[in-house]
Amino acid sequence: MSLDAVFGVPPAPLCLVPPGAAQFSPLVPGSRALEELEEPLGSAVVLAPPGTIERQYTLARFIRVLRGPLVALAPKDKGGSRIAKELREFGCEVEEEARQHHRICRVSAPANAVGLEHAIRAGAPRFDEGLGLWTQPGVFSWNRIDPGSALLLEQLPPMAGVGADLGGGIGVLARKILSSEAVRELHLLDLDSRAVACARRNLPDVRVRFHWADLRQFAGIPVNLDFVVTNPPFHDGGAEDHDLGRAFLAQAAYLLRAGGVCWVVANRHLPYEELLRSVFLRVNLRAENGAFKIFEAHR
Repeated sequence: MSLDAVFGVPPAPLCLVPPGAAQFSPLVPGSRALEELEEPLGSAVVLAPPGTIERQYTLARFIRVLRGPLVALAPKDKGGSRIAKELREFGCEVEEEARQHHRICRVSAPANAVGLEHAIRAGAPRFDEGLGLWTQPGVFSWNRIDPGSALLLEQLPPMAGVGADLGGGIGVLARKILSSEAVRELHLLDLDSRAVACARRNLPDVRVRFHWADLRQFAGIPVNLDFVVTNPPFHDGGAEDHDLGRAFLAQAAYLLRAGGVCWVVANRHLPYEELLRSVFLRVNLRAENGAFKIFEAHR
């Protein structure tokens, strides 16, 4: 029996997702891992990622086991304009249409697929010598240290006790946190299963607890923490969303004990100061440059 699959959350007016389709997006907690997709696919609907390497990797993974129709779509300015060309390069015959600023491509399993293994190798997890970390195309700042995190790393003092790294990614900040022997336990949370998988490889430390979860819907981190460190995201589905960053800061305050400390980096244009001062007892600006601010906030 073949499987119906979906990747991401395609806009309902643009395509029909079969009832019961298995979800394979790394950004939907609880999804099946794309890397484990081996059984024949009866159909698939893919909201294609914007990054070229990640998008081609995802499409190749689906095409490799495709037996029936595949619908791949994306906003025109976020990879949609290139999907048809990429599918043709994999050996697919493509029917394409444009609707609601999206490009929608329909294909069947190609008779002679080409280039799939190359795309899969290009998008697979790899050890980055420059970073000294495992990473994967598609995760946040996958091939460089994010400038905001770099500034936070310069300011971050030794931590102690039990704490959390919210939106911890592949473990860039956690590696610095764990360099302090006074840290007894660290909870690393991220929405991206690929980032969490890389962080597990990067942080072989028994003090770490890993969580693949949406912070806004997760209650698995204990309260009364001694510290929280975060570079909060402010994009959701590609669109800037200040409420997402605010949710991280509010959750940080909730998790901390009285007297606990939160270290946070924020883009200069984000209006976080008022929220920080409303949920923390004391807020200090510790560093800033042309792009970012570092705050130390005490509960």
